[in-house]
Amino acid sequence: MGIIDVSIHRDELLAYCHQTLSVNAFKDYCPNGLQVEGKANIHRLVTGVTASQALIDAAIKAKADAILVHHGYFWRGEAAPLVGVKAKRIKSLLQHDINLFAYHLPLDAHPSLGNNAQLAERLGFSVSGGLDDSQHPIGLIGEPRGGKCTLSALADDIHTELAREPLVIGDRDRLISKVAWCTGAAQSMIETAFAAGAECFISGEISEQTVHLAKELGIAYVSAGHHATERYGAMALGEHLSRQFGLAVEFIDIDNPV
Repeated sequence: MGIIDVSIHRDELLAYCHQTLSVNAFKDYCPNGLQVEGKANIHRLVTGVTASQALIDAAIKAKADAILVHHGYFWRGEAAPLVGVKAKRIKSLLQHDINLFAYHLPLDAHPSLGNNAQLAERLGFSVSGGLDDSQHPIGLIGEPRGGKCTLSALADDIHTELAREPLVIGDRDRLISKVAWCTGAAQSMIETAFAAGAECFISGEISEQTVHLAKELGIAYVSAGHHATERYGAMALGEHLSRQFGLAVEFIDIDNPV
């Protein structure tokens, strides 16, 4: 029996992702959806965290027709000219006729495929609600695995599950029964997490001022890695698209210590 070659039209995939991720509900810092147009029919899709040159090169090697990422291009406030690194990346995509799809906040917020939902699933968190009262909250709040644990045990679990040692601010012997989290560069939400009653807040990055805020508020803070906390949304969406359409999908992890 021969291999079945399954493809989907670019516009059909775009429309499906647009609806699934409720793209119209978000005011974002970048365009969500198709950022660079390639071939009309997509047979092979590569997913990843960031549309870096390394990911593009890996997708070219994998003979991908499209790349889907969390961090794409054309961010608000960045310089518009297509020069330097940006020019090289986009030239690579255009020369190989590869589509680039990018979903930022919609992929953070999706209740099952999103970065925050996926992080909760991997860490065994139960979700009790969002960190804001919007219909599509970005950050979440709930209980750690088992209902409570020490900050040390939580940090060890994060280290094991994400394969990255987190930076921990707080008393490692402290019992944590209510935890809040928001993947990526959401350290500024620490006061929101505190106001919601969380004893620990987890995000990807840490700033100098976050250390002082955590200590003065009396909330533990765990910096678990921007890349490490945001691997799983693009991976989950790709797996979902593979099941939905029968597409060949491969997640490629370009290692990043931040």
